[in-house]
Amino acid sequence: MGDVTRAIRMGMVGGGVDAFIGSVHRVASRLDESMTLVAGALSSTPERSVASGLSLGLDEDRCYATWQDMLTCEAARPADERMEVVVIVTPNHVHFPVAKAALEAGFHVVCDKPMVCTLDESNALVAAQQASGCVFAVTYNYTGYPMVKQMRGMVRSGEIGPVRKVMVEYLQGWIATPLEQTGQKQAAWRSDPTKAGAGAIGDIGSHAENIMTYVTGLELSSVNADVATLVPGRVLDDDVSALLRFENGATGVLAISQVCPGCRNGLRLRVWGETGGLEWAQESPNALLQTSLDGPDSVHRLGDAGLCAAAGSRLPGGHPEGFIEAFAALYKSIAAAIHAGRDDGDEFDYPDVHAGARGVRFIAGVISDRA
Repeated sequence: MGDVTRAIRMGMVGGGVDAFIGSVHRVASRLDESMTLVAGALSSTPERSVASGLSLGLDEDRCYATWQDMLTCEAARPADERMEVVVIVTPNHVHFPVAKAALEAGFHVVCDKPMVCTLDESNALVAAQQASGCVFAVTYNYTGYPMVKQMRGMVRSGEIGPVRKVMVEYLQGWIATPLEQTGQKQAAWRSDPTKAGAGAIGDIGSHAENIMTYVTGLELSSVNADVATLVPGRVLDDDVSALLRFENGATGVLAISQVCPGCRNGLRLRVWGETGGLEWAQESPNALLQTSLDGPDSVHRLGDAGLCAAAGSRLPGGHPEGFIEAFAALYKSIAAAIHAGRDDGDEFDYPDVHAGARGVRFIAGVISDRA
């Protein structure tokens, strides 16, 4: 396996210096010294791509004008020097061609969500990953929160009994007005069917599907969705409500919206079993509420004694971990899988290509219900 303490060498596609999510990935990948950026094709504009790389301190000959150049040139470098993993932080429509080419060139892949835009692309990417044997991870970062891992451990160890009911919501308000018409970059591409594929259900609904499946371990058997576009002039969905049925017979409710004024990043998951329930909210991420048939309620907090091993914190109790730390937890797991030479999301605890494909199927199923 080599030196498992060595930072994995990564190249990034997209995520130039003015891109929020690119910066998050770069900081998160370094937090536990899991990975280090050595190469980049950071913009779709060649000049901006090179300039972004230079501004981030990359060597001039590793600031690439295109991602194709990066794959070709890095593959030609000595094995102990070339990048090992390609991190894709572009608009959705670019995920598939970059990820497939990277796998075929023998590079591991970390891809932002949703994995791809269509079922055909998803199937092709699963096949490419299996043929390559490379590690493939999708950055559903909310599963990196320690208290989400605690929630998962409690559900799966039977502490609330067999799951009967799941409620998940993800509410935002940032595009409650037609922001895309003002030229705002993030709103513009997310509202463009050729670049985003789907609207709110792809952007944040895929996170909701992933976290509820990660925590409960249950597979969906049916989805009955009401898919709406509430802002006049918008093409893609911005509001989704759905009734869920799971394979074990449990029921669920999903609410996704990006047009709720005052809501910032309101991801919340509630799970009830036969004997109790659990509730976690992303805006108060270091606490997990537990309820029972007869009470009293209890709150588990980050750093408490008795939490499961997966819920360990980098910090002493009372020092909160947050959004970037959750990303970092994924990067630490992905790096461990790369060092081990095994693509196994269950063993190393990261969302793998199969989790990504499941998310694409979920999005497609919801959109198919649209009138």
